[in-house]
Amino acid sequence: MPLYEHVFLTRQDASAQQVEELTAQFKAIIEQMGGKVAKTEQWGVKSLAYRLRKNRKAHFTLFNIDASPAALNEIERQQRLSEDVLRYLTVRVHEHEEGPSAMMRKVDRDRERDDRGFGFRDRDRGGFRDRDRGEHRRDRERERDGRPPREGYYEEPFPAAATEE
Repeated sequence: MPLYEHVFLTRQDASAQQVEELTAQFKAIIEQMGGKVAKTEQWGVKSLAYRLRKNRKAHFTLFNIDASPAALNEIERQQRLSEDVLRYLTVRVHEHEEGPSAMMRKVDRDRERDDRGFGFRDRDRGGFRDRDRGEHRRDRERERDGRPPREGYYEEPFPAAATEE
């Protein structure tokens, strides 16, 4: 039987329990029609790129399916009838991915990045850092016109600390 990856989006105001019930219902339909669900992943509530039926967020769920096309047609028909399902997408694949999907790996990577504690806006390490952008465009124009650059016109982003003697 062919292999598929199937992702569906559920309304944001549906509870986690309702999403699990829908997942179990769709999984049962596939198994009734002779297929099997190799893996199920709940990606949680994520923001959408644009509004879908007045929803800005949705619960994302992934199925790795090994089933006939008829079983997939039935599941998609059930999802079109359900008011809780906003969208779905099915993609045929040559083989299922082992281990967690890319979305789950992304969540782990983001957690690691937060634990390390560096970033552009790390306030504990000196505030918002600005990179040196070189000389200003107006200074280059003045130099081209034969005029010297303005002295003291542009201030340093962080004034030098006064040394006490």
